[in-house]
Amino acid sequence: MKILGIDPGAVSGGCAIVKTCDGAAPQLVDAIDLPIIGVKAKQRIDVLALRDWIQQHKPDHAYIERGQAHPHQGASSGFKYGRGCGSLETVIQLLEIPMTIVEPATWKKFHGLHGKDKEGARQKCLMMFPTAHALLARRKDRGRAEAALVALYGASRIVPAGVQHMPRNSQRERERGTG
Repeated sequence: MKILGIDPGAVSGGCAIVKTCDGAAPQLVDAIDLPIIGVKAKQRIDVLALRDWIQQHKPDHAYIERGQAHPHQGASSGFKYGRGCGSLETVIQLLEIPMTIVEPATWKKFHGLHGKDKEGARQKCLMMFPTAHALLARRKDRGRAEAALVALYGASRIVPAGVQHMPRNSQRERERGTG
């Protein structure tokens, strides 16, 4: 199964494809910085380039970090960031890829990360995907690393086809013989 992870941003952030199959270690297939067009105040996400990259990898599901306003962010920056997040969600929906929006604190807690330590996320990702060093070698590849960790979080949440998922209470009741 291929999972698309996205770390959103107005003109920063990244996308990553993580592949999982039958209990083998997950593999970071590819990761990119968000493609950008325009200059300075007119920069925006190149949705056509992003669409082409996503279509090339054919992900089964997309997990995107929820975009939110940042403290001390100006109105213009906040608008640009929101437009970027909307563009990302729109591309995924137009490609008819199932999408889940994830709270930043949720995926970071899953990976044992705290706060806004983006370099810590990159280092964790390098440890988890040592063969993908070329994709994450630069300090500025933090958006790619966060996208890969979002995808890995998502991969842990998907129930493989053919496996019946039971709510925890039902499973406990069956184990006790009361359900």
